[in-house]
Amino acid sequence: MLASRYLRAKRSQGGVALISVISFIGILLAVATLIIVMSVMNGFRAELLGRILGFNGHLYVAGAPLDPDQRQAAVQRLLKVPNVVQASQVVEAQAIAVGPSQISGAIVRGLSPADLKATQLVSGNIKSGSLREYGVGEYGGDTVVMGERLAQMIGVKVGDYVTLISPSGGATAFGGAPLQKPYLVGATFAVGMSQYDQTYVYMPISQAQLFFGRENAIDVIEVKVADPDAAARMKPGVEQALGRGAIVTDWTQRDSSFWGALKVERNVMRLILMLLVAIAAMNIISGLVMLVKNKGRDIAILRTMGAGQGSILRIFVMAGASVGVLGTAAGMLIGVLFCLYIGPIQNLVEWATGQTVFSSDVYYLSRVPAKVDPAEVGVIVFWALAMSFLATLPPAWRASRLDPVEALRYE
Repeated sequence: MLASRYLRAKRSQGGVALISVISFIGILLAVATLIIVMSVMNGFRAELLGRILGFNGHLYVAGAPLDPDQRQAAVQRLLKVPNVVQASQVVEAQAIAVGPSQISGAIVRGLSPADLKATQLVSGNIKSGSLREYGVGEYGGDTVVMGERLAQMIGVKVGDYVTLISPSGGATAFGGAPLQKPYLVGATFAVGMSQYDQTYVYMPISQAQLFFGRENAIDVIEVKVADPDAAARMKPGVEQALGRGAIVTDWTQRDSSFWGALKVERNVMRLILMLLVAIAAMNIISGLVMLVKNKGRDIAILRTMGAGQGSILRIFVMAGASVGVLGTAAGMLIGVLFCLYIGPIQNLVEWATGQTVFSSDVYYLSRVPAKVDPAEVGVIVFWALAMSFLATLPPAWRASRLDPVEALRYE
């Protein structure tokens, strides 16, 4: 009751109330900002991981299993390994895509029709056309599937022909020579990641081998597993199934610098924002110091009436901590709601400003992702409450040690 009464300061003690309001707003904004930033970074990592691993393999097999005589048997053995869901033979090389309006570099990925359909991130995001003609015809046919942004960039659409130039496809008496060939655009896909939508072209693997002069060779066997995070732990089992001569790498090794940079950035950002919460909580000290100074006579009277030092300590701890608790609760609510409705908020900001706030060319994704992690929110709330309680202790301890005689001497 006393703590609540002290917080409801009179007009003459408006400075205390103002500092309490500032402390409340500071903690609210710091907690909300920390939740929003960490949720966006979690969502960014989850979206990026989902799209990259949905587009590419989780394990990569090279070495002896790529030999034409062993390849099919190696794929069958891989599919028998527990938790392996797909094993695809892949031919991948760079090419030049020529359209009516522009020329652009492209990455051509040779994949069988069955494997392309099993790649749900691509086959489930076909924007125009279909996969019906993909792989139909001699050497897989002349139908390709390309990223929607790449098709728009060079000025082609479904039903048009795109000319692909291979830097090493033709063999002459003087060595390799560039080979160009027109291909029918059978479908376009958009996975929502510009790195893939404006770069990749899918071609039947037999046609890719012919186009790039690979004869019967492939570049790698891509393996997808049920749990991508367990890919590194599955490497020994995959190596054992393939036998000697197999070279197996996982997705963390291929993009180790990229994922390492994301992890470091996330940890550093968390540390910086947690310090911001601590700084906001320090404002509670200022308010409590002024409150203790203004309530010196009240403290002395309470002490002479029999209140112990522990009672005085609890009064001011509760008065200061209540500001931290209310600020943390409000910040958590605002932060979580902001993350849940971040899509409409992004649309509103873009409509109001006329600018794109999350360019897919820069951030790879077309929208701001946000993934609220309950465990991380719990850590943030605990940290904010801990800082708030710690900030109340010095002034509350000073109030409990106040000498009643000295406090009433000049009253």
